[in-house]
Amino acid sequence: MTEQKSDFAFLPLGGTGEIGMNFNLYRLREDGEEHWLAIDCGIGFSGNDTPEADVLLSDPTFIAERRESLHGLVITHAHEDHVGAVAHLWRQLRCPVYATPFTAAVLRRKLSEANLQNQVVIHIIMPGSRFDVGPFDLQFVPVTHSIVEAQSVAIRTPHGIIIHTGDWKLDPTPLVGPVTDEDAFRALGDEGVLAMVGDSTNVMKEGRSQSEADVRVGLTEMIAKLEGRVAVTCFASNVARVESIAKAGLASGREIMVVGRSLRNLEAAARECGYFSDLPPFLTEYDIKDVPDENLLMIITGSQGEARSALSRIACDTHSTISLGEGDTVIYSSRVIPGNEQAVMTVQDNLTRRGVTVLTDKDGMVHTSGHATGGDIRHLYSLVRPRYSIPTHGEWRHLTAHGALARECGAEAVLLEDGDILNLGPGPVEVIDTAPTGLLALDGDRLLPMTGGVLAARRRMLFNGMVLASFAVDDEGYVIGEPRISAPGLLERDDPESTRIREEFAYAIDEIPDEFRQDDQAFRDAARTALRRALGRKLRKRPLVDVHLLRV
Repeated sequence: MTEQKSDFAFLPLGGTGEIGMNFNLYRLREDGEEHWLAIDCGIGFSGNDTPEADVLLSDPTFIAERRESLHGLVITHAHEDHVGAVAHLWRQLRCPVYATPFTAAVLRRKLSEANLQNQVVIHIIMPGSRFDVGPFDLQFVPVTHSIVEAQSVAIRTPHGIIIHTGDWKLDPTPLVGPVTDEDAFRALGDEGVLAMVGDSTNVMKEGRSQSEADVRVGLTEMIAKLEGRVAVTCFASNVARVESIAKAGLASGREIMVVGRSLRNLEAAARECGYFSDLPPFLTEYDIKDVPDENLLMIITGSQGEARSALSRIACDTHSTISLGEGDTVIYSSRVIPGNEQAVMTVQDNLTRRGVTVLTDKDGMVHTSGHATGGDIRHLYSLVRPRYSIPTHGEWRHLTAHGALARECGAEAVLLEDGDILNLGPGPVEVIDTAPTGLLALDGDRLLPMTGGVLAARRRMLFNGMVLASFAVDDEGYVIGEPRISAPGLLERDDPESTRIREEFAYAIDEIPDEFRQDDQAFRDAARTALRRALGRKLRKRPLVDVHLLRV
């Protein structure tokens, strides 16, 4: 392999915008032959601007068309925005997956739920190991994050080392798992780093990160003062936080119960990999009758206000086994993901209405971010000394702030949009092409394009309602009886406007020319136009309109 006969490029398919999914591609081209590597494959959660969908994924069409050249998918850690889409997109990718033991344990459960457990080849890579994926020379670098076994990925290329940081922070006392391996980063910097593709999520916060050890102390002090039932909600994937909550509860003489499927899956994966070894098995929600209120601490899913989560159902008093009320306390040991503010406030309001005391990080040291602050990032630049910085994983304001920080540290910043193909050598580091990108919505078991007809119709119904007309005709195409009009989300059944629309529609279809009446499709199209006219301008909306024709 020689530099003159090879080139290397980076392509983010998802992760550089507001939606928190991550899907990154690297391309090595040797003697005209392309080789591809994917790093992370996550989901994102819908915001206020996309109410027609809950879960979003990057459209993998570009790399799926090149899957014969896709050597593997490397997962940096087990958070949903990095691993959550694998079970949904793997049938299009069909490549082996490389992950640490804990990440693999989490992924296997997801694949099992999708009936893929016997199809996907998962290679277990120990933290800190160096390994090959096809022609790609890779090295895991252990980093601290709000989940165990998070890894940065160093890629050795003919043009220099690329460091893909994944999610990380600096924490001298992470409690579960090792500290970020600064020596490994320094050694890579000594070897020569061409570019660092770096997490930007928390770059706008100055100073160094707070430690998980401080959170454990804060939780222990807070829980010790509480009476009645205590529930703590957090991100279900945060092994260190779950351990901190459990130990804080045990220190106050409380038994620990987990509520919610994702937490039960976390416990199983963590114990399988040797974590929680000094904690007794957690109780389940079915054991609640056997524990006095003052001796119970519950760890509950639903910190983001998810409608079907355990905490949301408890707040609405619709959970099958658990209720909270006067004298009980719920602690939020988490941050609110942007876009979820209203959902979280609704759950907290419902809890308060029931007499529950709600405590957050405003009331004590009960949460710290798992992402690097501006101070952390400056320190990493001092170790790695990259020539180029490629900010990822954040909104545009975060990417811009990261780029400014990188320039202060002596690196040249390159800001990318999803789909930009960045040349990393030989020659100038610059965008040389653009790949098609898009979003898919997870709708039950289906993947639907966000720009497709189904979700476009759903979006239109959400904001403008729907009007459905039905009528019957005889063999010659003449109307039998009265047409029916339904306008869910737009008009009440007894609304005078409904009567007007029905009468005008009946008159309009009687006026449809005879030449349209023998062709059902032409008749429906003409009737649909008649219905739109009957709706008129009074409603000041453009609802979704459809017509059902029955020939008898």
